[in-house]
Amino acid sequence: MTYRFSAPLWRYKGDSPWHFVTLPFEQADEIDERTTTVQRGFGSVRVHVTVGGTTWSTSLFPDSKAESYVLPVKKAVRVAEGLQEGAIVDVTLQVADL
Repeated sequence: MTYRFSAPLWRYKGDSPWHFVTLPFEQADEIDERTTTVQRGFGSVRVHVTVGGTTWSTSLFPDSKAESYVLPVKKAVRVAEGLQEGAIVDVTLQVADL
C-alpha cells in the first residue's frame, strides 16, 4: 500500500533533537486497521519512505495525543532535502509488511 501526503515538519519538545511529520488522520486510521497483525513493539509499523530524492526505511509510531502516527525524519534526510522545522514535507510512504 502506498500513501502520499504533505504535512509540516515539527521538532520534539524534549531534550532530544528528533523531528517528525504527523500522518493525516484518514491515512493513519487505514494503516492502523490494515497492520494490526504486523505491528511491532509499541504498535510501530515498518515503512519505506521517500521525501524528495531521499528514500529510507524506518517505522511509524502511534501518537495517542495526536490520535495518529508520527514519522521520524532523521537528520541526514533533513540536511539532504534542506528541511527545517515548520517546512511542509511531501511524503510518499509504503507499508513494508503488507
